[in-house]
Amino acid sequence: MSRFETLRAAKLKQLAALGPFVAASFCRVNRRCGNPGCKCAKGQPHHAVVLTYKVRSKTRVVHVPKDLVEEVHQWVKEHQRLKRLAREISNSSLAIIHCHVPARRAAARGRKRFQP
Repeated sequence: MSRFETLRAAKLKQLAALGPFVAASFCRVNRRCGNPGCKCAKGQPHHAVVLTYKVRSKTRVVHVPKDLVEEVHQWVKEHQRLKRLAREISNSSLAIIHCHVPARRAAARGRKRFQP
């Protein structure tokens, strides 16, 4: 087994250990409610947390309740970790493909297998 195969196997194990995730961006926004007697009308806007995501090339926004903010933030981080792991696994697979031809040529000539 080449070092790229070993690396890919390790990354696949990490992928299996991922928790729940959501494909969205975590945003903290300042909002005004529209009530003329509210503090936000005097320059102190309300703070809210929203998730933005795409559906058919249109940005959608969903409000995150205060009691779920930390949990949803973790879900967003898990999605970022998922994307990073997928990229690393793909790169390892490409490296295995790139090393395959030189390794077969070396084996055909009776030499030791190519290990970059």
